[in-house]
Amino acid sequence: MALTTGDTLPDATLLQMGENGPEQVKLSDKTAGRKVVLFAVPGAFTPTCHSAHVPSFIRTKDGFADKGVDEIICVSVNDAFVMQAWGDATGANEAGITMLGDPEAEFTKAIDMDFTAPPVGLIARSKRYAMLVEDGKVTLLHAEESPGECEISAGESLLEAM
Repeated sequence: MALTTGDTLPDATLLQMGENGPEQVKLSDKTAGRKVVLFAVPGAFTPTCHSAHVPSFIRTKDGFADKGVDEIICVSVNDAFVMQAWGDATGANEAGITMLGDPEAEFTKAIDMDFTAPPVGLIARSKRYAMLVEDGKVTLLHAEESPGECEISAGESLLEAM
């Protein structure tokens, strides 16, 4: 069943690049007692993700902070090495956006946000969405109809809806 507003996020272990290589990050540790924006993309370095989605959250980071958001997290079905390189390439790391990999799509599948598009080489990837999570509970969810679109899941749209 697809994740909806009011649901509690399932606990998941994602990966982030640390000083000594990939480190496990429990999503529950990131969301417990905190206000977090979590957005997901079909793939690092893919056109819409790279040129529209991540930049929209870099542009709106201060606006989210003004509304009490503690952290902005980007999730993609990629490994921690790719997420680190992509964060460097987009400026997301420098902006303070947390880049987390879901390499086996376990979290993505658990919230029923996975899709597959073999013609373009996207297998078991994440649909494009953005959500506001407060103390582990989804309080606002914007999911795109098509993974190539970045309208309602863009930083500006989520920020305006808060």
